[in-house]
Amino acid sequence: MAAATIPPRPNETIAMPTERLSDIVPYRTKDGSEIREIVHPTVHGSTRSSLAEAIVQPGDTTALHRHRVTEEIYYVTAGQGEMTLGERRFEVRTGDAVLIPPGTAHCIRASGTHPLHILCVCAPAYSHEDTELLTAGPGPDRAA
Repeated sequence: MAAATIPPRPNETIAMPTERLSDIVPYRTKDGSEIREIVHPTVHGSTRSSLAEAIVQPGDTTALHRHRVTEEIYYVTAGQGEMTLGERRFEVRTGDAVLIPPGTAHCIRASGTHPLHILCVCAPAYSHEDTELLTAGPGPDRAA
């Protein structure tokens, strides 16, 4: 793993390992999506946030869930979907960003013919303990 130098503060140098997305082993997160942790405190030493890529297969919907403490941002990098955010339901596609405030129920369905790819930023960093499932998932047409 190569080290990249982040612009230092005065009198400080910080080195962070870089990650190649294709080298990261995915896992299934609590909401049922396939996740690759790009930056996370348990692996990279970040202290206040995490960055991951989530993939939802065509026709699948993640479990409706919420995070008690964590604010989350979804940024769609490929595909299209239908986002449920609290009482709202709306379409998302490549280039869209969605802010998910703490405590807000949410899920996403991959509505296109290709997998839906989402960058997920969490602050504080994602944890299973902060995730409350409200429905089962994922699966075909399990929109909440």
